[in-house]
Amino acid sequence: MDSPVKKRISPLTAPAAWLATGLGVTARSPAPGTIGALWGVPIWAAIAQLPWHSAQLAAVGLLIVLGAPLCDRAARELVDLGLAADAKDPQAITWDEFTTVPLVYAFAPEAGLSVVWLVVGFAWHRVFDITKPWPCRPLERLPDGAGVMADDAMAALYAGLAYAGCWRLFGT
Repeated sequence: MDSPVKKRISPLTAPAAWLATGLGVTARSPAPGTIGALWGVPIWAAIAQLPWHSAQLAAVGLLIVLGAPLCDRAARELVDLGLAADAKDPQAITWDEFTTVPLVYAFAPEAGLSVVWLVVGFAWHRVFDITKPWPCRPLERLPDGAGVMADDAMAALYAGLAYAGCWRLFGT
């Protein structure tokens, strides 16, 4: 049996995988979750320009909802390209990280784009994404792209609460 030839991810060969891996950046990166989560900072910077908090929440929600079918397709593309052994939440897919980081920041939009508060929110996101408190781990077991997105969305909710708490206690 021939082994699959590993191909490069591009918008032409695997458009969903290209998007879900941060334009291909996390396809072969060390620490793809952390690198992918970094993409969430400029995404929040763009979303934060929307004039109403409700519009910001809608934009974040849309990215998260679109993530389930996108990550499902991206996982299949990565398997087809020989870049993942199976389609169950390949590490290279980081759409779930970079679209849930803005959810954390949405808990305290008044923190703005202060570097200190961006770092605080990012750190909380990583803590909860890595530790996966209940019910994050069971949510990972949901089928296909829903499982890819649900655990990170739940972790982002925890991180958002911690971020908002820090902002309320220490924010200016």
